[in-house]
Amino acid sequence: MRHLMSPLDLSVEELDKLLTLATDIEKNPQKYAHACEGKKLATCFYEPSTRTRLSFEAAMLNLGGRVLGFASADSSSASKGESVSDTIRVISCYADICAMRHPKEGAPLVASQKSGIPVINAGDGGHQHPTQTLTDLLTIRSLKGRLDNLTIGLCGDLKFGRTVHSLIHALIRYPGIKFVLISPEELRVPSYIREDVLKKNNIPFQEVERLEDAIGDLDILYMTRVQKERFFNEEDYIRMKDFYILNKAKMDLAKDDMIVMHPLPRVNEISVEVDDDPRAAYFKQVQYGVYVRMALILTLLEVEVC
Repeated sequence: MRHLMSPLDLSVEELDKLLTLATDIEKNPQKYAHACEGKKLATCFYEPSTRTRLSFEAAMLNLGGRVLGFASADSSSASKGESVSDTIRVISCYADICAMRHPKEGAPLVASQKSGIPVINAGDGGHQHPTQTLTDLLTIRSLKGRLDNLTIGLCGDLKFGRTVHSLIHALIRYPGIKFVLISPEELRVPSYIREDVLKKNNIPFQEVERLEDAIGDLDILYMTRVQKERFFNEEDYIRMKDFYILNKAKMDLAKDDMIVMHPLPRVNEISVEVDDDPRAAYFKQVQYGVYVRMALILTLLEVEVC
């Protein structure tokens, strides 16, 4: 029995196999429509979620399975003081696989150690969000045709963004990857990512402050939100915030085949005028998230579809 706590739990070979399965699911949905009949997915979400929870539920329903669970800690026995370890023991009696989101880092790992069924980390605090990373990788591979030899711009909150950190960890395993880290000084990528991940693995990267200075060199632009609450004073925020609003004028500086990604939700960091640009991939990204979660459920349940 396997669990998924981090995208690094999968080798590059296993990851490629998973993404290939997700691509086949996209092309042949009817082939998989009954693959999980009689199986049940428990969605144990201790904090609110829209995309991740509904994506997991859609994935299981698309496979012919069923879904049960809760959408907040208040609607579970956690409100009575039940531990995660006890909850997963109970859930193991009801379901065949579990997707868990928890505000406390490491909670899904604790659950996996006591679980009788596979557990998927659906986000644990600011730590990991592995299925978002798998979604990002499938989006890149599907739209660019590869996961190697790419220049990737990561823009916005690079200090606190768990999706950014996980994506860096996952992509450095592929050859020819270069990063352009676009952020204000206050929200630069943490030093441990810079030193222990990028420099230690000899990954080329540069850090810039202005999006306009970098966008023309990028194959992929991964946008995140610059959060006002992260600044020490409002003056600095006002000085920086407009640098990270992607609009048509900035898109005009980009390559014709660059793709724009965003883990969502967005606030104002991507203008709605960009939505109609064929390079805007963030809503396609949402759909790819369903396919990759379908592939992950099949893989962890060891369901073979001929």
